[in-house]
Amino acid sequence: MNFREYKIGSRFFALALGGSMTITLLMPSFDINHVNATEVAMDKQLWAGAESGFNLDDPFLLGWHKPLKVLLKADPKTGQPMEPTYAYVYEKGTTLPGGILHPDNLGGIAKQLSLEKGRIKEADKNAGAVFLVKADEQKRYYIENATATMGWTPEAVEKTAGDANTLHAAAGKTLFVREGCWWCHTLLPEQTQDWQVFGAPPMLGDFNGESPTAFGSDRKAPDLLHVGSRNASKEWMMLHFFNPRLVQPHSIMPRFDYLWGPTDANGKKIDFPKWRAEYNEYREGKRVTPPEVPMYASNSEIRNLIDFVLTLK
Repeated sequence: MNFREYKIGSRFFALALGGSMTITLLMPSFDINHVNATEVAMDKQLWAGAESGFNLDDPFLLGWHKPLKVLLKADPKTGQPMEPTYAYVYEKGTTLPGGILHPDNLGGIAKQLSLEKGRIKEADKNAGAVFLVKADEQKRYYIENATATMGWTPEAVEKTAGDANTLHAAAGKTLFVREGCWWCHTLLPEQTQDWQVFGAPPMLGDFNGESPTAFGSDRKAPDLLHVGSRNASKEWMMLHFFNPRLVQPHSIMPRFDYLWGPTDANGKKIDFPKWRAEYNEYREGKRVTPPEVPMYASNSEIRNLIDFVLTLK
């Protein structure tokens, strides 16, 4: 009988806590499971791939085995001109995204259309695949396996698009996670004031199949959900990442110049100590202009990160 009241109280507390968690977390999941993926969700999961955080395909978060988002202006099979179209390329061995592996994630209507019209179940990881986001006559969006429906191969699509029309946004999102960008930047405008400055908040169906969402938890810098619409300048992004003080004199953001790698776009070795010394002279008023930021190489990590940021629209 000792501490009987405490035992009863603790049990009631556990019951109340368990019940509230069930109502808050478990029950809404049944509704979320039936939400149709929006066009935004399909675009995000196709360019981001199965997993942007830690996974066995990329244990050190280096951006390995990620899909590509490319802009096509010609049919990769016939070579005939076509309306500019974004395609999502999964090279051989690249893990397919959640909506392809688990079509239930797409929601009822999107799942049905993707299976019947899009033929997504015919996609093969070992052979590679190319996907498109399509809409039927009623403007209902679904995923199409262009490899099955039109015979497009990853190799042909990459060759037709060319490097200039290729975005390594999936690898860039992995870097966004690895470098801790989400510690300061969110991807979720929350209040009315946010919507006026950072853009509209996301819809419920915008997250189907995305892992992780990278919402962030504590904003110390601007929200980035629509940053590609607010500022699409690749040159500005280069300056900002190499040394944020070049564009925001009082910025507390750290430099990410090391993501350039050892050489620039011309294969010339980047002299980081010299650049920083010249920048200090500029900051102290000994130079009129800051030193020029080197153009990054096409295989550099910063190219991937900038591609990701510019994809956020």
